[in-house]
Amino acid sequence: MVQAERISEYLKQLTPLARSNLLSELERLEVCGLEIPGAAAVVQALRAEFRKAGQPSKGPSNPSKHFFAPIEPLLVDADPDHANPGRISRGSLSPIWEWISHDLLPTMARDYAAQLKELIASDKKRELQQAVATFQTKVVKSLENTLAAPENAAQIRGKLATFTASQCVFNDLTKIVCVLRARDALAKFEKALPDKISKFDDGRVAAMTKLLDEFGKTNEEALPFALTLIANRLRTSWELIRLATKASPSKGARDIAATPYAITVSMVLDRLEDKKLALRFALRNNRVLVAKQLLTEIYDTEYALQVRIDQLEQSDWGARLRRLMDAIAALVEAEVSRFPPDVGHVLGSRSLKSYQSLAGRLTYLAWKGRDAMHGGATFCKKLIGQT
Repeated sequence: MVQAERISEYLKQLTPLARSNLLSELERLEVCGLEIPGAAAVVQALRAEFRKAGQPSKGPSNPSKHFFAPIEPLLVDADPDHANPGRISRGSLSPIWEWISHDLLPTMARDYAAQLKELIASDKKRELQQAVATFQTKVVKSLENTLAAPENAAQIRGKLATFTASQCVFNDLTKIVCVLRARDALAKFEKALPDKISKFDDGRVAAMTKLLDEFGKTNEEALPFALTLIANRLRTSWELIRLATKASPSKGARDIAATPYAITVSMVLDRLEDKKLALRFALRNNRVLVAKQLLTEIYDTEYALQVRIDQLEQSDWGARLRRLMDAIAALVEAEVSRFPPDVGHVLGSRSLKSYQSLAGRLTYLAWKGRDAMHGGATFCKKLIGQT
């Protein structure tokens, strides 16, 4: 009781913005798997304050929410300290906004916040959008000039470190610049996409490839973000690799790596890494059913990569997949070993590996048959080309 009262008194001394930032930072560390003694009580108290009735810690009138609106579809609640092409850690937004407001453009940020407050109160939506777009442009131009000098990077990292312990917020800052610079093109690209892609067949892959090719002509550096917008609509994340495997002359890892959208394989591995972290979090909190679902998705992704990419084991992708699956196996083993050998554990069930079922084997044979036909057709085309 004494400790709870001391925590409550400490939190009351902080400003609402400071408490909001503290919650964001503690949640980031929680996602990263870092345990801080006593943090659970602080997080619980802050969530009770900011998350009542499902409300976010920063209200709808907060200027940062409008500023970061183009980035919302690209955000991920995951460890920001591993590579995530095409996505930005949600936990990075708060420290970046604080840095913009206090160091980069303090006067303009203050004027922007005051202007937005007035426009929201008068419900002038069109003028509000114009004000947000104007400030976004000012920030992008300022950041482009600031980041152009290599010596400024260390200074910016130091400033960001006063708002967060994460070492990768600077990388997210550069991503945000890229997204805001291409925000209109990304919005147009997203509008051309279907709400859901329930079946990523050859026809749909061809259509998405055409959209990506057109987008990349003028926004090449923003392509990973366009790929993320597609990935968000897929039934399963591993299907994203079809943009690379379909364009490859063979299933070989080397040929796939040479295609324009080879980055999709790394992006799928990123999502697999996110699932590993989510699995660890679920096990730590005894959420076995959540862990079961995550493990099923992990096994399906591993299998899809192994079946659709030949010589995967000899590639960098294969090495990374092996490290990931070893770490996941260790998590599962640690959980299963908590129970006596004669007591079955749901996470040790073979049924989680759906590809070992009869339906899974038939699907595998269908893939192999289609691959054989595609390989034969490609070989014939090469022979015709040589005559």
